[in-house]
Amino acid sequence: MKAFKLENEPKITTGFKTSDDYFDDFSAKVLQQINETKEVKVIPIYKRKNVLSMLAAAVVFIGLLIPIVNNYNNTSKELDEATLETYLSYQSNLNQYDLIKELDTKDIDKLNKSVALEQETLEDILSSNPNIENLISE
Repeated sequence: MKAFKLENEPKITTGFKTSDDYFDDFSAKVLQQINETKEVKVIPIYKRKNVLSMLAAAVVFIGLLIPIVNNYNNTSKELDEATLETYLSYQSNLNQYDLIKELDTKDIDKLNKSVALEQETLEDILSSNPNIENLISE
């Protein structure tokens, strides 16, 4: 492979040229332009139609977003009874003794208050179920 030397190759001109005395008074020209104060036209933001339409669109967007955010924050984190019952019924390795073991005395008191069987209801259940011995032993 042929050795490449950068110094020996012909140079390519950039195409940009400045006059010889351009940089002599360059700083004076820049300072003169800085010192000149130009009157800036101020356009109030409320007079622009584009800004007003964007503002109206933002208000509508926020108005539509409020019910969604409100509904998202109000969703309950608690399980309803049907979901819990379905979950427990499909757990094949879960039996009644596992459930009893997890109950507190406060939970048992709540169950005693909420379960109020009448005498007729109890008689109907016992008369319609052929496995009375299993019910009594449990």
